[in-house]
Amino acid sequence: AWDGSGLPRFLRPLGLFGFGMAIKGIKKKVAAKGKRALLKFTIDCQQPADDNIIEPKDLEKFLNSRIKVEGKTGNLGERVTITREKSKIHVSAEAPFSKRYLKYLSKKYLKMQQLRDFLRVVAPNKTSYELRYFNINEDNEEE
Repeated sequence: AWDGSGLPRFLRPLGLFGFGMAIKGIKKKVAAKGKRALLKFTIDCQQPADDNIIEPKDLEKFLNSRIKVEGKTGNLGERVTITREKSKIHVSAEAPFSKRYLKYLSKKYLKMQQLRDFLRVVAPNKTSYELRYFNINEDNEEE
């Protein structure tokens, strides 16, 4: 009957061990926060765009039409904004939005364009994805 607060659930109402006040304080801070954090992610299409394999504006349009907010597509409103600068697509969204969802949609777009066999979605850092080619040369170097 543990719930992660450091005390078994049956002991919490009794306020034993003096932990009751610390837990209440933490809860108040979370409740007072109110405003949701803005998350910013980037999808870099540099390599395939330079080779004219994909159009970043098509990917941007795809994301605009497919991203779901509260279970509905075409419901972006002010919660999610998608901008493009050359071959980079910037997505900024309010808190409940996962980077993994962008990867999922990017892969879906590649599959739709029949490019999934040549391109992959890689995360170079914590806030961005990059479309890269599969390294086909690896087999030749080993022989």
